Amino acid sequence: MSAHPGHGGQGGHPGPAVIVTGLRVEMAHGGGDIVDEVSFSIAPGEVLGLAGESGSGKTTVGLALLGHARRGARVTGGSVRVGAIDVLSLTDRELREVRGRIISYVPQDPAAALNPALRVGTQLREVLRAHRACASAREASERIVEMLREVALPAEPAFIRRYPHELSGGQQQRIALAMAFACRPRLVVLDEPTTGLDVTTQAHVLATVRKLAASHQVAALYISHDLAVIAGLAQRLAVMYAGRIVEVGAAAELLAAAAHPYTRRLVAAIPRLTGQEPLTGIPGRAPAPGDRPPGCAFAPRCELAAAECRTAMPALAVVGAAHLARCPRAAAGGAVTTGPAASRMAGLAAPAGTAPVLSAERIRAGYRDVTIVKGVSLAIARGECLALVGESGSGKTTFARAIAGLHPPASGRVLLDGQPLAATARRRPAEARRRMQYVFQNPYGSLNPRRTVRQIVGQPLRVLGGGTRQAADRRVAEVLEQVSLPPAIARCYPDQLSGGERQRVAIARALVSAPAVLICDEVTSALDVSVQAAIVELLTRLRADLGLAILFITHNLPLVGSIADRVAVMAHGQVIEVGATRTVLRHPSAPYTRQLIASAPALGPAGRAIPAWPGRGQPPAPAP
Repeated sequence: MSAHPGHGGQGGHPGPAVIVTGLRVEMAHGGGDIVDEVSFSIAPGEVLGLAGESGSGKTTVGLALLGHARRGARVTGGSVRVGAIDVLSLTDRELREVRGRIISYVPQDPAAALNPALRVGTQLREVLRAHRACASAREASERIVEMLREVALPAEPAFIRRYPHELSGGQQQRIALAMAFACRPRLVVLDEPTTGLDVTTQAHVLATVRKLAASHQVAALYISHDLAVIAGLAQRLAVMYAGRIVEVGAAAELLAAAAHPYTRRLVAAIPRLTGQEPLTGIPGRAPAPGDRPPGCAFAPRCELAAAECRTAMPALAVVGAAHLARCPRAAAGGAVTTGPAASRMAGLAAPAGTAPVLSAERIRAGYRDVTIVKGVSLAIARGECLALVGESGSGKTTFARAIAGLHPPASGRVLLDGQPLAATARRRPAEARRRMQYVFQNPYGSLNPRRTVRQIVGQPLRVLGGGTRQAADRRVAEVLEQVSLPPAIARCYPDQLSGGERQRVAIARALVSAPAVLICDEVTSALDVSVQAAIVELLTRLRADLGLAILFITHNLPLVGSIADRVAVMAHGQVIEVGATRTVLRHPSAPYTRQLIASAPALGPAGRAIPAWPGRGQPPAPAP
């Protein structure tokens, strides 16, 4: 079998543009490998998706293609060939010549790729000058106009003179793409470039990547934890687990008929727009480098694991045409078993006529002289989940913060169990604050790094009153169990936890005071699909067990179908459509809602990618 699974050569091309063979990256001071036995190839104009949970080694592989390793790691084996260039044999000086000209990189955070002190035009010109891509200043100016048009950005002088902070997130990311493709490289490594973007902006960025790779015959490695995104973008897909590729093949075939149990689990964790298939998380957690068990690293989490799986690491075996999997039982298939929480959505909707536990009436809010939320009214019943969706800047978070008293509204009122609340949380009684809790988007920023989990979760009890210290400790232990965290984690600090564990801690802190209403602000936006599924399972179970009313803010429309009873769609500070989730997702009445749904990357019932823009040749017009 070839060392380069899924060779990827396409008609008309002499061979792969990129060949990676036996790549191994180790910890610099011992402790084992981070990635090992990684081999693949990419053809000119092809997009190869690289997927897996956080910590699987995706970014490590992507950086190795640039001849780079993060601090504390070093490349110790294998080869990376881009055309005739052996990247791993180059000196630092030679690498500086290659990066940007032959191999370019697009990071997850566009703000990290752009210099905040330099204008956009200056930064685009710098790329061309550094790699001597243009013979004259006039040619460089013409090339900058061409680059901006390629990424669907205005090429007017006023736009070129802007600074990065004057651009939206999607515009910043498209500038980063323009810089990456500026010198027509042979390989572009894209590291989660759409994480955190709303579905419409994400669709424009993905369409830009697809167009640029095909038109300039650039090989692209697209790193993502979102299989639905990869399904609509990449021709082939490689799945990583614990530092190794466990399955590789044509993206459509692999997602429709995954062979490795881990890949099947990832596919089962992807939300569908129909909401008919329950989300199921993956029990347990991936092993850290240096702590991998003997044999298959996925065996401790695998339902199909046999004795042979725990003794020796399986080799990549052929399961179909250009389809390989690292599992001795890959050909056996087998359905993924759903947990008991999978059917909990049935019957959870609040009974008709139930009095709302939370009401917001004609809320107007903004910043200085700019009105962001323009007279929005919504109500949530006990035990109901209402999803609030819309593009970035539509006013979702401002509305939620106004309800919680974190952003005083200019007008309107908020009622809890029919009783009006003060505009700011500080002026609300402790009982009202106890009954309404907020879970923020970023668990890395919302948890105090100097406090243990026990102190963080117990803080609301100290502020709002929770009896004796012994009673508070018992309540903390109880709520940690509710969010499926082990008791020992109470002694840990946030930096010792994964992203999913941090988000569970944030949810535990919100639940410790036994609230009636939970406001969840994009709590799954940066999480792996498996962790996202586990969080959705958790919130669904808490609704059933505790009767929580949940306002679930998200830009992930497929996720809405798996958690919400009703959905409200916001645009330009107003609710333009509200109704039962299934009705809105299947039969949207507002053109804006139809555009959002058309832009959302999603999988069909059999794992097939749903086109980003059904029945259209072009994506929706870019947002200004």
